[in-house]
Amino acid sequence: MPTTVQRKLLVAFTAIAGLLVVLGVLGLRGLSESNDRVEALGRLQERAASYKDLQNDAAQIRALLALRPTGEINAYLGDTSAPPPNGASLAISDAAITSILNDLGPLTDVARLPSPPPADERATLSDIHAQYALLVPAMTEINADDQAGKTAEGQQVQAQRVEPSARELEDRADQLVGTTDRATLALIDQNRTSYLDSQHLFIGVSAVAIALALFLGFVISWSLIGPIQRMGDRLQAIASGDFSGRVEVTNRDELGTLAANVNRMNEQLGRLYKELESASKHKSEFLANMSHELRTPLNAVIGFSEVLQDRLFGELNDKQAEYITDIHSSGKHLLALINDILDLSKIEAGRMELQLSTFSLAELMQNSVALMRERATRQGIALTLEVDPGMGVIEADERKLKQVLFNLLTNAVKFTERGGHVDVGAHAAGDDVVIAVRDDGIGIAAEDQARIFEEFVQAGSAGRQEGTGLGLALSRRFIELHGGRLEVESELGTGSAFTFTVPRTQSPPDDIAAGDAPPAATADTPLPTAASRS
Repeated sequence: MPTTVQRKLLVAFTAIAGLLVVLGVLGLRGLSESNDRVEALGRLQERAASYKDLQNDAAQIRALLALRPTGEINAYLGDTSAPPPNGASLAISDAAITSILNDLGPLTDVARLPSPPPADERATLSDIHAQYALLVPAMTEINADDQAGKTAEGQQVQAQRVEPSARELEDRADQLVGTTDRATLALIDQNRTSYLDSQHLFIGVSAVAIALALFLGFVISWSLIGPIQRMGDRLQAIASGDFSGRVEVTNRDELGTLAANVNRMNEQLGRLYKELESASKHKSEFLANMSHELRTPLNAVIGFSEVLQDRLFGELNDKQAEYITDIHSSGKHLLALINDILDLSKIEAGRMELQLSTFSLAELMQNSVALMRERATRQGIALTLEVDPGMGVIEADERKLKQVLFNLLTNAVKFTERGGHVDVGAHAAGDDVVIAVRDDGIGIAAEDQARIFEEFVQAGSAGRQEGTGLGLALSRRFIELHGGRLEVESELGTGSAFTFTVPRTQSPPDDIAAGDAPPAATADTPLPTAASRS
């Protein structure tokens, strides 16, 4: 089953989401365990505080029992006055011990502790409670003996029954406190160890998650970007006319299908390109042959019409003269069209060569303007020329540049009303020269400005004028052969500005750079008598 891009992305996102879930579960478990340890530590500290109270009470009982026979109970209790009589001292000691035993009693009751103790502590507390149970009646008996004046019997009960129980009670209390202290330290150490273990686990899982996410991201992105880049390179090669390669994509997803379609399109375009190339070659050969075959009889027609116009064989009546003039004009127009077609066929076949020479651009422009000035004056149009004084010479095909300039001038004069202006100018722009022809004539609609450079296309009202629709197409081709560009700016009713830019010098082709002279043109192309904006 083919793996789709969607399925690849879903697998990658699911894996990353799974890692995030694992990380979250581990985090929750760690927090739960940490919370349990904190609660256990709190309960342990509560019991430890109770056990310390028990330890203090046991220690006080031992201390009071030790001071009881000496009568120095006041100093222990912080009283600096003279010691009381022996009987009063014993009564004070007995009262203090009894008070402590009253406080100690609840501390030995397991049911009254803040939290249930473990079994070992419960056993120790049972022992303490047993000693407490022995101490209470013994101290009651001592109090009775002291009140009866039987101090000797009270001392004997203290020595035989009270002190052993008090000592045992204190030992058990110390044991409880030691046990809880050790348990507290162990729990704190366990908490610290668990924290470090959790930290290492989180770092490890996070590192694995990051590494896996990066790996999946790299694999998925490369499986997408790689084919796209290869298809982009192939499409760029196709756009430049290279149909020989193929896109090698192993993907079995939509990108693989797209690559197969690109290869199929590449093959079809290559086949169509070869067919078009062959058709273009046959068309160019046909146009060249047709033009060559038509020029010979056409030149004869033009030549004979000129002979008749010159009255070499006698005078002509007015009607004959009119017909001869029409024949001559139509022949010249047809010859210009044939020459334009021949030039186009040469350019399309890649056989158009530039006849480079070094010449004065200002002089070329002056000659072109001079050729057009009489016609402009006759139509009442002011024709001006302004050339940058520092223009100097340029290296280009002089005849082709003159043909371009003459075509632009002819169009400008033809589409400018009487009383209008046509301005011609040239200036340097770095390594280029810029020539502009501006008029204040009828202008060109925005939608026609790109079409006027196509073959056999005339814009707007120009279609009603006599013309071939090839002049501007040839002009742009000639300028592009020089490595320049021809552009137009125009608005209806305000005029047009045609500007072309060419380098000052031309880089020779490889064969010319190697020393081969360029071939001569097969035919001279006369200046076109443009009768349309073409």
